[in-house]
Amino acid sequence: MTLALARRLSVAPMMDWTDRHCRAFHRAFTKRALLYTEMVTTGAVIHGDRARLIGFDPLEQPVALQLGGSEPADLAEAARIGEAEGYAEINLNVGCPSDRVQSGRFGACLMREPDLVADCMAAMQAAVAVPVTVKCRIGVDDQSTDEGLFALVRTCADARVDTFVVHARKAWLKGLSPKENRDVPPLDYGVVRRLKAERPELSISINGGIADLDRAEGFLVDNDDGPALDGVMLGRAAYHEPALLGQVDRRIFGEAVEDVGPFEAIEAYRPYLAARLDEGVHLSAMTRHMLGAMHGRPGARTYRRILTVEAGQAGAGLEVVDRAVAAVREAEARREAA
Repeated sequence: MTLALARRLSVAPMMDWTDRHCRAFHRAFTKRALLYTEMVTTGAVIHGDRARLIGFDPLEQPVALQLGGSEPADLAEAARIGEAEGYAEINLNVGCPSDRVQSGRFGACLMREPDLVADCMAAMQAAVAVPVTVKCRIGVDDQSTDEGLFALVRTCADARVDTFVVHARKAWLKGLSPKENRDVPPLDYGVVRRLKAERPELSISINGGIADLDRAEGFLVDNDDGPALDGVMLGRAAYHEPALLGQVDRRIFGEAVEDVGPFEAIEAYRPYLAARLDEGVHLSAMTRHMLGAMHGRPGARTYRRILTVEAGQAGAGLEVVDRAVAAVREAEARREAA
């Protein structure tokens, strides 16, 4: 099974954001987008509480497990565990710039060690049958893109890796915080297009600063900026305005389906909410991912307030979600009647 040269639309792994509840909500909008776990270290996968750390509901599929690590044997074992758990893809993080990952010798600092990354990827590929992919930056610190991105892709491709997701910024490991690394280093979409032009046989997806589906579609066609890329990864845009995912199956994958709006998605999410509430999960752990669903609609502020304040109260249940949704419907009705 390979995803090479197939159109991809994915939602980026984001620490403390894309947990299983978030993924279940996003899946209510789109059947086709590939969802990612937060990055999980190999040690946590091998030795930790797997049900808590990497357990997921089958309704989330297709979902990829993103790993952090740099020991080939450990990554191979973690990949085997991920495949056994049912993940559709295993992804190696070579892009996270946090201090913690640097001290652990994984994440973006591995951009300086392409041979090690290739060894890690080869070990993972030998261990599993599902696709094994890389998410990386275009370089770190004062690296040129030839020393960073192009060297990494060339070395990994020699190890038969065929799918790369490229965050089109450098990671500055000295002097910038992880938050600043999401915005301060300038985006260079052109270098990702150049990579695709030089390596047309590889599947190249782009990530970073893509705010809407119009921009996403622009990367999937040939134009004056370069050849069409194979996929787009959305990050904060999909999280803060999840309703845009309701257009993905039609616009990105060309399916003859109706777009999924926020009211429909929330209704589809209700059985998941009810099941988790029965298991003792607090409502606020799930509704925090729903705050942006009504972005731009009348009543959105009241909707967010109800979910923020009332969902955190003891014993909060689905009636809170119903009140939040009703606030939007009532505000829309008032606007139509005015």
